Amino acid sequence: MERPRPPRDGLDVVPDDRFRPVDVMTRTVRAEDVDPLASAFAAWPKPRELFETYARRVAGGTLDMVVASVDSHLAGYLLIEPQSSYPPFAEAGIPEIADFNVLRSWQRAGIGTALMDEAERRVAKISDVVGLGVGLYSDYGTAQRMYVRRGYLPDGAGVVIAGAPVPPGTEILLNDDPELMFTKQLR
Repeated sequence: MERPRPPRDGLDVVPDDRFRPVDVMTRTVRAEDVDPLASAFAAWPKPRELFETYARRVAGGTLDMVVASVDSHLAGYLLIEPQSSYPPFAEAGIPEIADFNVLRSWQRAGIGTALMDEAERRVAKISDVVGLGVGLYSDYGTAQRMYVRRGYLPDGAGVVIAGAPVPPGTEILLNDDPELMFTKQLR
């Protein structure tokens, strides 16, 4: 009988369950998704009214919203704004990926990648380029790295707040408002 071998520098340790391969399903949001989304993201805080607005806009054709689930459990979502509110994107006709969120319990399980793959596939049907904005502080670090790995490049405007570049020397509050805008060539 062979004896079990001891781990070599932790390399034989069984991985954390959340890193297991998962089968992610992505689809367009439906009206019946509002309550599950509001419950899942209540602590972020994202009120029910926000998801109601998103669902109405999707039904009206002014927004595309992709949700991801694993084994029928909601895992995340993102928006695709066909008409960006960021002036350089709007002027160039560049759709924008916005409000991209994956529940903490599903992070690092491929949910974000599945959502981004689907968003880029959808945008490629209407545009050669896609844009997005990302916050500047450490809570956005994972997203910043993912966007660069996926080929997104800063648009060159520097830090923007509410769609306007921040002039040099301006003191700003480092919250969710300041961001860098990125674009990616899709085809």
